[in-house]
Amino acid sequence: MKKKFLELLKDRVLLCDGAMGTMLYNKGVYLNSCFDELNLSNPELVKKIHQEYVDSGVDIIETNTFGANRYKLKKFGLEEKVKEINIAGAKIAREIAQNKVFVAGSIGPLGLKIEPWGPTSFEEAEEAFYEQASGLLEGGVDLFILETFSDVNEIHQAIKAVKRLCDLPIIAQMTIEEDGNSLYGTSPEVFTRRLEEWGADVIGVNCSVGPAATLACIERMVKVTDKPLSAMPNAGVPRNVEGRNIYLCSPEYLAEYAKRFILTGVKIVGGCCGTTPAHIRAVRRAIRALQPEKKVFPKIEIKEIEKKPEIKPVERREKSQLARKLCDKEFVISVEIVPPRGFDPSPALEKAKWLKEMGIDCVNIPDGPRASARMSAMSLAVIIENKAGIETILHYTCRDRNLLGMQSDLLGAYAQGLKNILVITGDPPKMGDYPDATAVFDVDSIGLCNLVNALNRGIDLGGKALKKPTGFHLGVGANPGAINLDYEIRRFEYKVEAGAEFAITQPVFDIKLLENFLKRISHCRIPIIAGIWPLASLQNAEFMNNEVPGARVPPEIMDRMRKANEKGSEFARQEGIAIAREVLSEIKDMVEGVQISPPFGRVEVVKEIISVL
Repeated sequence: MKKKFLELLKDRVLLCDGAMGTMLYNKGVYLNSCFDELNLSNPELVKKIHQEYVDSGVDIIETNTFGANRYKLKKFGLEEKVKEINIAGAKIAREIAQNKVFVAGSIGPLGLKIEPWGPTSFEEAEEAFYEQASGLLEGGVDLFILETFSDVNEIHQAIKAVKRLCDLPIIAQMTIEEDGNSLYGTSPEVFTRRLEEWGADVIGVNCSVGPAATLACIERMVKVTDKPLSAMPNAGVPRNVEGRNIYLCSPEYLAEYAKRFILTGVKIVGGCCGTTPAHIRAVRRAIRALQPEKKVFPKIEIKEIEKKPEIKPVERREKSQLARKLCDKEFVISVEIVPPRGFDPSPALEKAKWLKEMGIDCVNIPDGPRASARMSAMSLAVIIENKAGIETILHYTCRDRNLLGMQSDLLGAYAQGLKNILVITGDPPKMGDYPDATAVFDVDSIGLCNLVNALNRGIDLGGKALKKPTGFHLGVGANPGAINLDYEIRRFEYKVEAGAEFAITQPVFDIKLLENFLKRISHCRIPIIAGIWPLASLQNAEFMNNEVPGARVPPEIMDRMRKANEKGSEFARQEGIAIAREVLSEIKDMVEGVQISPPFGRVEVVKEIISVL
């Protein structure tokens, strides 16, 4: 079958079907339903759509299995039915196709980030794709179509999984933005060469954009490969009309572009979101009317990715004053200043100036603490460094931005002189003051570490070389009091592997927890800056113990705060400072520094606490 399919591509253009999801939606299936599960619960509906496309004159129909992988099905409680759904999807398509048209097993992305941008490993991703592909193969597909991938790392795992399973043909398709690059910024020249290198039989693009942007991308791809190309655009960019997304690209318009695809060298034409049998019939007429000429394009060499740019990273001790002090084994002290509500930085600036006069090493600035609306941490960090003359550690969360936005922010931060960055996943918005706010969480802190590390090596998100590398001193969070410490240690190992150079812990009240944590990370130890939180009251202690993730206040300290509180609020405040001094005195020889978080911004307590040093 592989030989027959590839031989046909040499002599003719093949027509693939259009959207399955659009057709199911048009026939009354709700968007929040599991389309793939319909292979089991409503196979007749799926058959009907396949038949409409076959009647339109296609050469290839795709199985209704785009999202039928373990991770996406888990959202519907169907993760144990991966094989069953994929087998059924392939058999349904096979029944309609008979031996007249090819059946392509459709495999889409997993719906989560894999390394280096997320916690799912390459091996786990490959196994998920292998599981899905096994069901499709058992169901009787003729080839596989890997489609709508944004991340070249992820589609690589899908290709590996299929190749490990069988030698059926593979159509590998990325999805792009209007500029022709993938959603991760990878250029068509780069991802085309990558897909060819990894063994895809046909290379293409689908979804996200309409015919015009797809053509512009294909014109770039054809210059760097001799492999057959495929083009399956959306029916234009959807417009919101009275609450519904409507695709306005007409069948005639798509057919006109199909001719241009073919003249550019495309061998498989089809459609994605918004396309219907009417669109595919129009494309079939265009194919029949056209005698494609083979265009010869000069081949160009792409040296991005294949040859790593020789960029010398910034030496660690040269990255910042904090980095130098940690390299020189100096004990460092950082104090937290929370960004103000509103836009007046004056109070925060005065505190920073006072801390500098005290000899504090740096100011730690949380990013949207507990998901509340405050001044940008990055803006405050720039103001403090420029006007107070003290170095900052900027917290940067994954909650509020997508990957491309993060990359832009980081490059801007470095351009403004910010050198120390603490990457954290971030609190969900619902923990804060705005329960209706939404989060992005495109990646977690491990993925963001990999992004910063790449920038520090002079490589951007899309694999392109920067003129100069950034020199961020990269920090991460750590939680010695995590309920699942094994999971916390495993994530800490990943962070160190991803380039973390120091860590700041959650507030330490229980010395034994810190000792145990340090022992557990001895094999991947980086400088540890321990969190110190002077309790302001009994209520503050109860809040820390019950509502701050990862903060554990031992019973004996709770008892001390309770007794002090009985004498009055000032006694409780002084007891909290005394406890902080005791903790600092006990841990100062275990760690490389401390971060003090004064309650309610009362930085004057810092002087009392560090007196033990």
